[in-house]
Amino acid sequence: MQDDDASNPGFLWVQQGESLGSERSGTGARSCADCHGDAARAMHGVAARYPIFDGKLGRPITLEQRINQCRTDRQGATKLSPDSDAMLALTAYVGLQSRGVPMQVSIDRPARRFFAQGEALFTMRQGQLNLSCSQCHDGLAGQRLGGSVIPQGQPNGYPEYRLEWQGMGSLDRRIRNCLTGIRAEPFDPGAPELVALEYYLGWRANGLKVETPAVRP
Repeated sequence: MQDDDASNPGFLWVQQGESLGSERSGTGARSCADCHGDAARAMHGVAARYPIFDGKLGRPITLEQRINQCRTDRQGATKLSPDSDAMLALTAYVGLQSRGVPMQVSIDRPARRFFAQGEALFTMRQGQLNLSCSQCHDGLAGQRLGGSVIPQGQPNGYPEYRLEWQGMGSLDRRIRNCLTGIRAEPFDPGAPELVALEYYLGWRANGLKVETPAVRP
C-alpha cells in the first residue's frame, strides 16, 4: 500500500495539504505558496531536518510547530490543532517533498541538553507496566506483539496512515498512544517532553530515507 501512491490512503491527506498550501488565510491573506512557491523545489529536504533547533526560541521545534509559527507570524491565522486533519494534511504534503531524502537531524550545541532529555525519556521506565521505550524498540525489536513486528521506533514515515486508526496520525499521537499502552500518564499534545523525545528519535533515524506518508499496521 505504501509503495503504490494510488493505493496509499495517506495521499488523501497529501491532496488536502496541497489544496491548503495554496489557500489564502488569516489577516495577512497569504498562502504557503505565496511565500514558498513551488513546494517540490522549496520544500525538498525540509522534513528530513525536523525536529530542528530554533535559535530564536532557544529550543527544538517540530514540523507541526513550524507550520503553526508560520500561520501566526506570517499569515495572521490561528494555530491548527496538532491532531487536526488540516495539520496532518499540511505535514504530509511537506513531508512528501522529502520522500527518499535521508534524515539529517542536527543535535549540535546548544541543542545537546534537549537531545539528552529525549534520550533519558527513551530509556526511562514508566507506567504501571514499568516499561521504557528502549525495552521494546531496542531490546525486543524484530519480535512480535499482537501479531505485528515490533519496530525500532524510527520516525521517518510520519505523519503516517495506521490501519489500527483507519486514519492519519502524527508521531506525537503515536508516542502518547504508546504511553497509554504501558499504563503511563501521557503528555499533552506538543508538550516539551514530547518534542525532546521526538528530537532524540529523529537523530536515531539519521541516514534512513523519509517515507512520508508511510503506512503501518
